[in-house]
Amino acid sequence: MPNLFEASIRDVHFGRNVTVINPVNLYECKISDNTFIGPFVEIQKGVIIGSNTKIQSHSFICEKVTIGENSFVGHGVMFINDRFSSGGPAGGDPNLWEETIIGNNVSIGSNVTILPVQICDNAVIGAGSVVTKSISSPGIYAGNPAKLLRKI
Repeated sequence: MPNLFEASIRDVHFGRNVTVINPVNLYECKISDNTFIGPFVEIQKGVIIGSNTKIQSHSFICEKVTIGENSFVGHGVMFINDRFSSGGPAGGDPNLWEETIIGNNVSIGSNVTILPVQICDNAVIGAGSVVTKSISSPGIYAGNPAKLLRKI
């Protein structure tokens, strides 16, 4: 018989007027005011989600991620904190994990993958994109790797 664990909400600091649609797996993170968390989302330890942000279903937000205010994370968005810098997976060694910081007013389309980067305020990331480098100028980005399509 396998060791079986249930998805749960554990040790989360919730702001006011937060909506969470079960099932989710949220633990040791901070979810700010007026935030929406869709079903089948995992948000790990130490993550901070800013006010008025929406996280859609089937998204994974790993440790060392901060998402600003008034942002949108589409369905199936995956955040990555391990670049395999040692030649393989870091496994359980958080010293090898890297940080991701998403600014305010950022819209991330469905099925985007975001490596450890910084994304400035007022950026749009097109669906299916892979963000491999930091984004420092507001605009619309898309592709694999994500590139600037136009400034906004």
